[in-house]
Amino acid sequence: MLQPKKTKYRKQQKGKMKGNAQRGNQLAFGSFGIKALESAWITGHQIEAARQAITRHMKREGQIWIRIFPDKPFTKKPAEVRMGKGKGTPEGFVAPVTPGRILIEAEGVPLEVAKEALRLGAQKLPITTKFVVRRDYATT
Repeated sequence: MLQPKKTKYRKQQKGKMKGNAQRGNQLAFGSFGIKALESAWITGHQIEAARQAITRHMKREGQIWIRIFPDKPFTKKPAEVRMGKGKGTPEGFVAPVTPGRILIEAEGVPLEVAKEALRLGAQKLPITTKFVVRRDYATT
């Protein structure tokens, strides 16, 4: 599971996820990718599940890049605990994603293989995504 080695602070405020992605919204490494169409918190477990699904379908050929990293801690209070008494304990880490963000990129496999692999990976994520291809990719 992805998580930072160490953080400056144990707990963080929730924050707002308004607007579209200002950075990380273009393909930078591979020829194919999946782009987020809505905003959400994506956990390290979900990213890992998507990575495994993509790698399995590509039969470990080509290369994939994960463009998001869960570095925001989220807290949870135990079940059946009354309101108040402070913030809960850190439960895990999430990556805040806004619309337009490239989540995963792939390279080194044919278009059909990449499309199916990224579709299988996108099923593991809690948001709707879109398959994108590099503008100068030769379709021959």
